[in-house]
Amino acid sequence: MIEQIHLHDLGVIAEATLPLGPGFTAITGETGAGKTMVVTGLSLLLGRRADSGAVRAGAAQAAVDGVWLVPETGAVADRAREAGGDLEPTGDGRAELYLGRTLTTEGRSRATVGGRNAPAAVLAELADDLVVMHGQSDQLRLRSASAQRDALDRFGGDPVAEALTAYRKRFTSWQAIDRELTDLIAQRDARAREADDLRALIAEIEQTDPQPGEDEQLAVRAERLANMEELRVIAATAHAALSADDDRPDVSSLIGEVRRQLERAADPALEEFVDQAADIAYRAADLATGLSGYLADLDESGPQELAAVEERRAQLTALVRRHGDLATAIDLLQTGSARLVELDDDSERIDRLSAQRESEASALDDAAAALTAARVDAAARLGAAVTAELQALAMPDAHLQVTVEPAPGSVYGRDEVAILLAPHPGAQLRPVARGASGGELSRVMLAIEVVIAGTDPVPTFVFDEVDAGIGGAAAIEVGRRLARLAESAQVIAVTHLAQVAAFAGNHLTVVKASDGTVTASSVRRLVGEDREAEMARLLSGLADSDAALTHARELLATAGAPS
Repeated sequence: MIEQIHLHDLGVIAEATLPLGPGFTAITGETGAGKTMVVTGLSLLLGRRADSGAVRAGAAQAAVDGVWLVPETGAVADRAREAGGDLEPTGDGRAELYLGRTLTTEGRSRATVGGRNAPAAVLAELADDLVVMHGQSDQLRLRSASAQRDALDRFGGDPVAEALTAYRKRFTSWQAIDRELTDLIAQRDARAREADDLRALIAEIEQTDPQPGEDEQLAVRAERLANMEELRVIAATAHAALSADDDRPDVSSLIGEVRRQLERAADPALEEFVDQAADIAYRAADLATGLSGYLADLDESGPQELAAVEERRAQLTALVRRHGDLATAIDLLQTGSARLVELDDDSERIDRLSAQRESEASALDDAAAALTAARVDAAARLGAAVTAELQALAMPDAHLQVTVEPAPGSVYGRDEVAILLAPHPGAQLRPVARGASGGELSRVMLAIEVVIAGTDPVPTFVFDEVDAGIGGAAAIEVGRRLARLAESAQVIAVTHLAQVAAFAGNHLTVVKASDGTVTASSVRRLVGEDREAEMARLLSGLADSDAALTHARELLATAGAPS
């Protein structure tokens, strides 16, 4: 339930607070005073599209804040907390939830949930459990097949909801298999060509048999072989300096002499240097041995090895040109083989998927039949209940019927739902889109909401000129039915009819004032003589007409509302 809404710089409303509360609240006012801005403000709080044109002229931004009274636990509270919002417990199992929305002239919008910033989409999610809004555009929407199907499904309650959930699960599964099978068949030739190309690539890689890092190792080896003579001279000279084969002094003999001289000394301080000389001698010997092996390796190499290395490098280069680098070519042996197995399995996959699709189609048929049966049962009850409501809404001879006919399958089922209306005796049942006037359509919509509220309760209903196109006794009955709906839910109605406003327990009016340059509106609650004057204005256009005031008092007395 909405406790109150505060509007700031929205349309012609500079600043206004709407005290709402439980029961039936009627909102009236002169044409152009800004009644529609109240509905616009609610729409913003419920996450609907923001239009920068709604910002009051001369203002930088508009703001709407609302206080909802919601169960302390449940879907709404849980979603608000998930968005980071806080709720203020009231001590009776309920809590106050603050929602807000700002809108700038540049079109930027910001939403808050429980005092925390949140996406506007969160407001839209909360709206599903908070409010049902109906305006003249919704009356037009009722003409659409989808809106009529939605109305039937809401009335159908759990049996239809469970059947629809089961159907959608089956439909999604069947659709996924059907899409995969269709794509597989459509791409079979392309996949066959891919398999042939991939098979050739894998064969080339397997024939070459590249090893990780082999190209880099061969590059180093080729460089050595290309400079073999120069390397041999350098290595031999270094080896001779370390360990000469003739009587020339070399590093090994010189270090040996250093060690012998130090060992002859009688000074203990030189013992450390003896050890260092011995270590150098060992290192020199190891270096000489290593150079000797290097020279032996060079002696075994020759022009024929260089040719073999270059030939191998050419094979690897061909792979690199095709695949970008050697590592990618090697990886293709792993990934390509797995892909090839998948591609070669197309025929068997098609057979498997065909069998799965057939099985899913059978299960989908059963789910669709169950959904249709649930809707047919709900349609009969909805038609009878709405017909009874219409008789109480000054359409005593009207008959409404809801039909469920076969339709192409979709995520919503295989049913086409149509609401048919015969408004007068002898009239044939016709689709409500063609068989109802604007006033009749308003009453049909209200009757449907009253009936659905019994099976799919919503905390708050908002009606924007639900009484369009009606008057007199019909308007009185609309007011009476709104009051009845308010016994189980909060009802807020923007109206221009005194016959409807008379049944409200809370009457608010949007008051327009002008200083000649800027028009601003505010909202105030009407009681006593002020309410009677507003009712008289609604009836005759004159707030001080004695006849209109008398009529206003009669209406209030008829409705049982306090004057």
